[in-house]
Amino acid sequence: MKKISFRQFSSLIDPLVGNHIAIESSILQKSSIRVSSPFPIPHRTIPEPKGQDLDFVNVAHSHLIHSDWAKIDLLSSGLTGFRVKHILLKIQKDHVLSLEFFNWVKSHKSDSLTLESYSILIHILTKNHKFKSAESLLRNILASDVIDLPSKLFEALLYSYRICDSSPRAFDSLFKTFAHMKKCRNATDTFCRMKEYGFFPTVESCNAYLSSLLELHRADIVLSFYKAMLRNHIPPNVYTVNMVMCAYCKLGKLQEAVEMLGTMENRGLSPNIVSYNVLISGYCNKGLLVSAMKIKSLMEKNGVQPGVVTFNTIINGFCKGGKLYEANKIFTEMKANNVSPTIVTYNTLIKGYGQVGDIEMGSQLYEEMSRNQVKPDILTYNALILGLCKEGKTKKAAYLVKDLEKEKLVPNASTFSALITGQCMKNNSERGFQLYKSMIRSNCHPNERTFHMLISTFCRNEDFDGAIQVMRDMMGKCMVPDSSILSELCSGLCKCGKSKLASILCDDLEARHLLPRGFDKAKIMNTPVQNDKQLIRQYQGKEEINN
Repeated sequence: MKKISFRQFSSLIDPLVGNHIAIESSILQKSSIRVSSPFPIPHRTIPEPKGQDLDFVNVAHSHLIHSDWAKIDLLSSGLTGFRVKHILLKIQKDHVLSLEFFNWVKSHKSDSLTLESYSILIHILTKNHKFKSAESLLRNILASDVIDLPSKLFEALLYSYRICDSSPRAFDSLFKTFAHMKKCRNATDTFCRMKEYGFFPTVESCNAYLSSLLELHRADIVLSFYKAMLRNHIPPNVYTVNMVMCAYCKLGKLQEAVEMLGTMENRGLSPNIVSYNVLISGYCNKGLLVSAMKIKSLMEKNGVQPGVVTFNTIINGFCKGGKLYEANKIFTEMKANNVSPTIVTYNTLIKGYGQVGDIEMGSQLYEEMSRNQVKPDILTYNALILGLCKEGKTKKAAYLVKDLEKEKLVPNASTFSALITGQCMKNNSERGFQLYKSMIRSNCHPNERTFHMLISTFCRNEDFDGAIQVMRDMMGKCMVPDSSILSELCSGLCKCGKSKLASILCDDLEARHLLPRGFDKAKIMNTPVQNDKQLIRQYQGKEEINN
């Protein structure tokens, strides 16, 4: 099948992309601006050892090159920071021995290790391409979280750079370590200081930084840093561009995300399965399933076969939109392409069918899972339970809950919420409230939807004591009630002649800044009604106990 270029593809989905291919050329023009003359790397000389220090260094060196650790053990009491530093410099050509000696000092007299001796060892390790060992050492240093340590560490590496005849990879390792530790501010500072001296991180380290930024939901900084990479001639690879596409998708800029396919073409890079999956996910999250399917067609035309993530993402998109027929078609295609469905696939479909009230299809999928030896998890059971409860089959749902214990699974908040849904649909507020109390005792936390269901059910049954109790629990968790639910409760109280109780409830919500927007208290309280003093005193008493 003939590959299709981005330019050709953009003409096929013009509303999706538009004619904005020139964006890459403008970025490339800006990236030609290079940092002006870098600062000279400082050369700090260190005093040569003399007298007893010189004798100690020479003796230790002799024992080390002969691996006579028994004699070296006898020297531990004479260790000083100055001596350790000179021994490391003397044996720096042997990175294995250097690390071995450093670890020996750490176990025998750790107070003789200084930041300078750490930096010397980092230079030794990175010069010999032992980057994992260097980064492990850097992690140990930075674990202390001393405020000015990152800055001092950079300076220690800088001042020991020349005496170790080092390479820029030492600073690259520092930058990468900050990235892996998600110390993004320190990583940014290190990147800026590296530039001052003409050092630049590798694309792999830049990718580690971009990945951490995405995990921390800082898509905006991802885009800024990518532009900084281009300006400083750090050539991105396909993983870099994939993360930039992901950042655009997270920011809702889907057009720009698709345009990055053109960027890849301009840079001689080939999009991989992750590239297409990122775009498909972006469109599915926005409910733009037609565009998602166009991206899937594009990847197939370009010889990239959809994988399990591709299919799961599209199936989830259709299920969220209630389009179970289309979701099942993709599921069938998935199996026809010999892509084995996973627990995620089955859970997504079972949940989707449960939400539209088709528990029969959910049960069939559950049985298929067993045949294919895909072990169900708590999400599977929750989806089945919710489907049963929505159909009013609460007894069958209860039997499934018993199966959880056999499978050594623990009910969670979603399990309880599904069961409460079933009781609320049957207007059984008391049973729903019992399940709610069991939920609290199990240390599971109800969400706003669970609270709203219970309050509404109590109101329909004109059980306002129960409704108010649940509302007070909701207030205790600082959750803002839905305007329509609060209106339903207050209207019900007013109709029963308990308007002052409704007024107190609204005042309490207002005092706690929990009154929902759009709630018209005056309109609901406008009808004159009989005062129920006893109920007001009861409510106020409960509030005093609660507070």
